[in-house]
Amino acid sequence: MAVGLQGPLRGLAVFFLLCMLPRAEGKKVLVVPMEGSHWLSMRDVVRELHARGHHTVVLAPEVNIHFKKEDFFSLETYAISYTQEEYHNLLVQSLLGAFEHQHYVKIFVKSVEVLKNVSALYLSSCAAILHNKTLISHLNSSSFDVVLTDPVFPCGAVLAKYLDIPAVFFLRFIPCEFDFEGTQCPNPSSYIPRLLTMNSDHMTFLQRVKNMLYPLPLKYFCHIAFIPYVNLASELLQREVSLVDILSHASVWLFRGDFVLDYPRPVMPNMVFIGGINCVHRKPLSQVCIGAFTSPCSRQSSLKKETCFQVLTYPVLSPKIPASPSPNHLQ
Repeated sequence: MAVGLQGPLRGLAVFFLLCMLPRAEGKKVLVVPMEGSHWLSMRDVVRELHARGHHTVVLAPEVNIHFKKEDFFSLETYAISYTQEEYHNLLVQSLLGAFEHQHYVKIFVKSVEVLKNVSALYLSSCAAILHNKTLISHLNSSSFDVVLTDPVFPCGAVLAKYLDIPAVFFLRFIPCEFDFEGTQCPNPSSYIPRLLTMNSDHMTFLQRVKNMLYPLPLKYFCHIAFIPYVNLASELLQREVSLVDILSHASVWLFRGDFVLDYPRPVMPNMVFIGGINCVHRKPLSQVCIGAFTSPCSRQSSLKKETCFQVLTYPVLSPKIPASPSPNHLQ
């Protein structure tokens, strides 16, 4: 008897169908985004999915900042327990704390307090989804083919696992190397610099020791931010699960990174790097400047190159460009 695709293999099949067959019958995509810049980056992907004929539904709380109705997706909102004013005040408080000059102990204590408040708010938002039987029944009956979510807000991953829908993660990274654990990717401390260490991929012995010790304090912050979702998932699934169990449900991981910016690291087959997808497309250089840099090497072409360079860079220094910049202008 034939056995259908299960788990990650089914998700990979759906992902490649979405990307490689733009003219195929449209699929239904449930998007569970994270607020802020996370959504602003993901929105371009949602727009492209719509252009390829897929139907996308964005699930967002009624109280938000960036989730506005657009013509390239359907917006599904759900009720939450906090108000717009409470949400705004909490975000302002967390942002202002980053600009205060205080003793590092006070900064640590205040950061822990802010993190607890923000985590509690997003956890209540997630609970509003998972405990809403009417919403869950509606999502279950909608027959979505895939869930697109940012695992920094693990609610989408929990929802995908509960509904047994393949998940595609869209992220930069997850603190405390949970992205390595979720993908079962090797993570050697000997040459992969840890967050905030300022190390390169070529380290001395002491730098490697530092590379191993730095993540330890971050575990406390990650415990505050992520463990409540594990308890929520265990309650929902009626069995003990770990954060790695939740994250490993993902079929494809889309990383907004690139090795032009990041140091080399091991990767797994379901990890796709899409760095630059959230960058604005700039206009190409003019033909004059391109011609200057492709001309034969001579004193005249050298002068053209320097003059072109001045024209390109001079607006940064002054709003007025001289009519005839000289070769010695930048000296």
